[in-house]
Amino acid sequence: MLPTSFLDLSELDHHARYRRDVAVLFVPGPLQTEVYARALLANRVPELTREEQELRVRHRVARRVIIEGPAPIPYELVIHDAALRIMVADRDASRAQLSRILDPSEADHITIRVIPFELEGSTRAGYTMTYVGGPVPKLDTVVRDVPHGSAFIDSEAMLGVFRTRFREIGEVARAPDHSRDFIHKLAQEL
Repeated sequence: MLPTSFLDLSELDHHARYRRDVAVLFVPGPLQTEVYARALLANRVPELTREEQELRVRHRVARRVIIEGPAPIPYELVIHDAALRIMVADRDASRAQLSRILDPSEADHITIRVIPFELEGSTRAGYTMTYVGGPVPKLDTVVRDVPHGSAFIDSEAMLGVFRTRFREIGEVARAPDHSRDFIHKLAQEL
């Protein structure tokens, strides 16, 4: 059985008009390969049973419909160089994961930008978040990972903070075409 927070994420996805992710250490769920997701979940504390892991992997893969299905939503990802380089499994899995990021990056509704390690003054780029645009702005929600699962933030004051943070982080990230070139180069180096 999936935890309630997973079902809440699916509900957000279902009503989303757009999604924006900032990822620092790991690739966000909608772009994870099955191998990557399985490796992440295998190292979770407390440990999950194989059945619990597989249920979560299937759920994560099914959620791709928001950016790949018949009615995909606009998706923006700002991802830190670290998340692209951390090998949660082996080199082949890492190479496949980078390809999984590159493949949809050419789509008109998907924008992927990389925050490079060498960026100076990038402390604001250290905050992972998912910003989901609701049917109306008052229904927007930010999702943050916390030790016990996910925290859902929907107060207007906090949403304003996260909108500003996403804009500021996006302004210092590499342009989409330079980001694709960078990710392609990383994949070739593996």
